[in-house]
Amino acid sequence: MAHLLETMAYFHETPWHGLGNQLSAGQPIEVWAQQAGMDWRICESPVSFVTDEATSPGVIASYPENKVLFRSDTHAPLSVVSQRFQVVQPREILEFYRDLTEVSGFELETAGVLKGGRKIWALARTGQSSTLKGNDVSNAFVLLATACDGTLATTAQFTSIRVVCNNTLAVALGDTNGAVKVRHSTSFDAKTVKRQLGISVSTWSSFMYQMKGLSERKVKTHEAKNYLSRVFSEDQKIGSASDRTLAKVMALFDGQGRGAELASSKGTAFGLLNAVTEFVDHERRARSADHRLESAWFGPGATVKDRALDQALMMIA
Repeated sequence: MAHLLETMAYFHETPWHGLGNQLSAGQPIEVWAQQAGMDWRICESPVSFVTDEATSPGVIASYPENKVLFRSDTHAPLSVVSQRFQVVQPREILEFYRDLTEVSGFELETAGVLKGGRKIWALARTGQSSTLKGNDVSNAFVLLATACDGTLATTAQFTSIRVVCNNTLAVALGDTNGAVKVRHSTSFDAKTVKRQLGISVSTWSSFMYQMKGLSERKVKTHEAKNYLSRVFSEDQKIGSASDRTLAKVMALFDGQGRGAELASSKGTAFGLLNAVTEFVDHERRARSADHRLESAWFGPGATVKDRALDQALMMIA
């Protein structure tokens, strides 16, 4: 079975995807870099090729418009990109959190490498937490990820994780659509990204105010079915609005989901939203846990969860 996960480290309990090496409290960035497999650099080299024409066999030629990215430790190739591509190093992803962990009370939660080094991320707990009725607790995190194969801009994402089920959900930040993205055609500036992300109490409070509204909005069966049809109808990769998909998510909503019987979720729009996020994070078919992780955070699963949140918020607009 092919795996996407190269290496990963985590603090606190085993992550919802069940992967990684556990670290003790208070470990510095340097230890995280080593244990998460992020203590190497992305190197660059001009693109060269060897001709095999009969008239000039074995001639080494170059293609100056592009460059090859490769790992400094194994020399394994990562991608071929244009000369304008601005690399973000694995260490830069962790360094983003240095002042946040040393001064602002953040704690690194997970960090790791996917696809042999093509995709890199770190997730940190902000220390902010809120509780809905029924003792339904959600914690705030900041996710920072990048890729060097053209599949992902460097992305900083304010994220909610619900304790009872470890469901992950992007926190919408007004016009940023839940994230601050820096294209690889421009340089990554950590201070600017933090300012744009708006890591603040007001951001989290506004999000949880919306979640409270969802937890108070009762949903009838026909409303739930219409909601799920809208959420899944546009997606083909994660399972479109098939009878099997809709039946599974409805079952999670109707009591089979983790935390579905809590007062915040039972028969509410919040419970319906969490039925979708639980399906994406934990239940949908995937080749492995790391494939599911990659989809839920960065791929089609993340898109479905964004749409689920948008559709849920329309119920209380």
